[in-house]
Amino acid sequence: MIAEVIIDSRAKKLNRKFDYEIPKDLEDIIFVGSRVLVPFAKFKTLEQGYVIRIKEKTEYEVKQIAGLDENLPEEKINLARWMARKYFTNVSECIKLMLTPGTKSKDQDKRVKDKTLNFVYFNVPFEDIDIEKLRGEKQKKLINFLRKNEGFTIPEIESITEISRTTVNSLIDKGILKLENEKIDRNPLVNKNIKDENSKNKLELTDEQRQAYNSIEKAIDENRFEEFLIYGVTGSGKTEVYLQLIEKVIKQDKSAIMLVPEISLTPQMIDRFVNRFSKEQVAVLHSKLSIGERHDEWERIKNNEAKIVIGARSAIFAPFENLGLIIIDEEHDTSYKSEGAPRYSAIEVANYIAENKNIPLVLGSATPDLNSFYKAEEGDITKLTLTKRANKSSLPEVAIVDLKQELAVGNKSMISNLLYDEIEKNLKNKKQTILFLNRRGYSTFIMCRDCGYTLKCPNCNISLTYHRTQNLLKCHYCGHVEKIATVCPNCNSTKIRYFGTGTQKLEQEIKKLFPEASTIRMDIDTVTKKNSHEQILNKFKDENIDILIGTQMVVKGHHFPNVTLVGVIAADGSLNQDDFRANERTFQILTQVARKGWKRKYTWKGYNSNI
Repeated sequence: MIAEVIIDSRAKKLNRKFDYEIPKDLEDIIFVGSRVLVPFAKFKTLEQGYVIRIKEKTEYEVKQIAGLDENLPEEKINLARWMARKYFTNVSECIKLMLTPGTKSKDQDKRVKDKTLNFVYFNVPFEDIDIEKLRGEKQKKLINFLRKNEGFTIPEIESITEISRTTVNSLIDKGILKLENEKIDRNPLVNKNIKDENSKNKLELTDEQRQAYNSIEKAIDENRFEEFLIYGVTGSGKTEVYLQLIEKVIKQDKSAIMLVPEISLTPQMIDRFVNRFSKEQVAVLHSKLSIGERHDEWERIKNNEAKIVIGARSAIFAPFENLGLIIIDEEHDTSYKSEGAPRYSAIEVANYIAENKNIPLVLGSATPDLNSFYKAEEGDITKLTLTKRANKSSLPEVAIVDLKQELAVGNKSMISNLLYDEIEKNLKNKKQTILFLNRRGYSTFIMCRDCGYTLKCPNCNISLTYHRTQNLLKCHYCGHVEKIATVCPNCNSTKIRYFGTGTQKLEQEIKKLFPEASTIRMDIDTVTKKNSHEQILNKFKDENIDILIGTQMVVKGHHFPNVTLVGVIAADGSLNQDDFRANERTFQILTQVARKGWKRKYTWKGYNSNI
């Protein structure tokens, strides 16, 4: 028997099939989709490859497969081949998206499979350690930290104390500390607690919700592929329709995938699903989980222990055998398109999977993507409209302020007088405020006042953004970082000035205008650590912090009962982005902000500039 194998490589020249003989002892366990180890060219080490076809004979003189690594279902191989053709990428790159996390490398880390981690402990009694003889202050700080926190992992120590791995290793070398390998429970939902008992129960659907539910239910019962667009205003109860559809699928002993665009949306969505179903039935997949957590969640799904997957775009590749429904919330969001290799659209992939499995695909949005909306108008997608809010509340009030007029009366701040008054009123009433500015950093560009030279990224030719907290210039496209310039590289002038406004500068100004108010900022710079997005949102909600400042991740799908005011700073700025769909994106984000409904019927005021 001969196997056609694709070598695991990004090289375009290797994006083709190579024939290998299947050894007699492996003929019964190697299938289409098997990951195998093969000798390749003159390399001394074995290379990974994927079997994409099996045939009886070959016209070439071939080598034998050396070993078997993992098996993928044939349908996953077909999906990978379809993606490779559609997105002009290597088949092997697409296959990697469907492998169990933590098993992609040739040098697999056994700790991922064994559910173990290295924990730091004292190797000698604390009383026997002469702290004064330790050279560095960081070593002393680490010893004092471990005195009360023994049994942390090195990444946890780095995250909490900002003490590097090098310091930990030096104390291990001295025999003061040691590493112990221990098994752990890597379920990301293990600490989830049901807080809202009422959310366990199904809500009574409105007439519009019932009509949408019945249309999709019919497709589920008939095992038929159909693409639906739930076009409903914010607060119209789309999530409740999702929950009841998934409950229907689970009763048929099938599974469901629920995609959300932002990781910051995942915690609150998970809370609702865990409350309605159970921790055992819900699995989570997104990039902020550790490799071990993703590995364990993947195995739970593969073993049919979890029936529901909630996650970002990569969750579309979850290894369900009996999938019954795919739901994509906020389908207009650009994060469903992968910008890194391999590039793909999760919505197009979901469409392919749903069509091949004969199951319905549900898209939901208050501001649908123009392509989806056009298809719905043309009848290619079934449009289900929700025009009323589920709690019968009215849409919030919106006020528009032109900052050019503010400047004319002497207000040079980015905060209009009306917004200032409303924030002050909110603070007196002990209510919370969200300020949305879709630019991170402190200043958006740096320019020489003498010659007009602008500091740009050497890789992208895009203006560098100044980040004050780190005192660095960063490129938000490629990640290039450099020190701040005090002298113009073009004319040697010292008249370097900072222009534009980002969330860091807004935070500084708010603290200056409202020194008594507590503030917290949420953007990509503050959510780099694991679970940091959830911690910030919980801190804002539970500790009743007065003002939350952030980029678009703070205005998508969150539920804060005490928020009665939302301010949008420089709302017209996104119209000038280098995107031919900038007008559409601006409309979507402002509509999402302006129509957010809070638990109580408070007045909402938004503040846009230069519109």
